[in-house]
Amino acid sequence: MDEEREVLDPEVVDDGDGPRSGYEKYGRHFSEGGFWAKTAKVALRAGAGLVEKALVLYYVMRDGATPLWAKAAITGVLGYFILPIDLIPDFIPVAGFTDDLGAIGAAMLIVAAYVRDDHRDRARAKMKDWFR
Repeated sequence: MDEEREVLDPEVVDDGDGPRSGYEKYGRHFSEGGFWAKTAKVALRAGAGLVEKALVLYYVMRDGATPLWAKAAITGVLGYFILPIDLIPDFIPVAGFTDDLGAIGAAMLIVAAYVRDDHRDRARAKMKDWFR
């Protein structure tokens, strides 16, 4: 017996104002200053893997060759990352950044075709600068 189950689209959010794209909801929270401040603030607690992926996405977003739809997706995810209040508060030890990692990992998959070696190189260089 196959039960019919509702499949939720992870990109659709309904926060009381009706369903809309998660990118529309969180993208408005993205700013250059907010991204750099949050990333520097949480770099040690969040871990190198999460921070490096966020940096790669940032550099992909800033690349003129990246299509607008991919930039919009990245803006939404990075907006969620810098938002002080999210599904799992960042101050919770161990679990605090799991939702951010999931969102950033999903965005990496979505825009993987546009991630180039120079994006990764710039992210690694920034990581070396921060973690020397």
